[in-house]
Amino acid sequence: TRLTLYVGKTGIDGDTFKNEYLMDKYGIQINKTSRNTVLFMTNIGTTRSSVAFLIEVLVKIATELDQQREDASRVERKLIEKRVKSMSEELPPLPDFSYFHAAFCPGSEQKVKTTDGDIRSAFFYAYDEENCEYITIDEKTIGAMMKSGRELVSASFVTPYPPGFPILVPGQVVSEEILAFMRALDVKEIHGYNPEIGLQMFTEDALKKLQA
Repeated sequence: TRLTLYVGKTGIDGDTFKNEYLMDKYGIQINKTSRNTVLFMTNIGTTRSSVAFLIEVLVKIATELDQQREDASRVERKLIEKRVKSMSEELPPLPDFSYFHAAFCPGSEQKVKTTDGDIRSAFFYAYDEENCEYITIDEKTIGAMMKSGRELVSASFVTPYPPGFPILVPGQVVSEEILAFMRALDVKEIHGYNPEIGLQMFTEDALKKLQA
């Protein structure tokens, strides 16, 4: 059984709630976290005492947070309210799927933007490191490239938690909407993306080779 606990109204993000409040203090393991939720998993081996302990811990944490809020100064309360609003209301809108680059579309000689593409060939084409490069998502780097008219094409799956499904797949063209979503995210778990080196993209030469 999966149990999703919404923590947005605490002003604490899911990752912090998991590590600092559950794992470090009480040794409670969490399956997954999102920006404002934590996910518990129970199974046939979960005992009544384990469930009772979890409920007891959650009541303790709620009491502690209520007390902290009562003891907070006016300035501190404003900061808490700001975090709560960020966690519960100011959520970045999910981006729409853009389109596949012509190199990975059947009938690619037709310059039609389509959501139908060959993910498989794009996925395996990225196995050759010579076909790929890494580009950071800051405005100065990737923004300048897009303004110059270059189509930037993802060479990997990029999956943030939340939402837990890919916002980029191999062969897909990166859009401004997708970049805005990634920049607005404050989650630490984004599969397929390393902020230090950037997004894995196909080089221009690699794409031209496919279309030659």
